[in-house]
Amino acid sequence: MASLTVRNLDEAVKARLRIRAATHGRSMEEEVRQILCAAVEQSGADSTLEQVPTGVGLVASIRARFAPLGGWDMPEEPREPMRDPPTFDQ
Repeated sequence: MASLTVRNLDEAVKARLRIRAATHGRSMEEEVRQILCAAVEQSGADSTLEQVPTGVGLVASIRARFAPLGGWDMPEEPREPMRDPPTFDQ
C-alpha cells in the first residue's frame, strides 16, 4: 500500500473531515480513503492511466502514454573504449 501526505490542509476542512468520519464510524484515515476511492470511480474511463495495460514494463507504459504525440528516433552515439582505472601507487 502507498502512503500519501497532505500538507497545508485548512483546519476547517480537517474539522469537517473529522466530523464526517465520526458520523460514518470510521477513522479520519479510512474516511479519506473512501472519499478518494469514490472520486476516482466517478472519473470513470476518462483517465489516461487506465489506457495503459497492467503488468507491462515501465518503458512500454511510457511509450503507450506518449504514442499519440508521435515518435522520435534519437541518433546513435558512437562508443569509445573504456579508459584504464586509476592506480593509487605511490
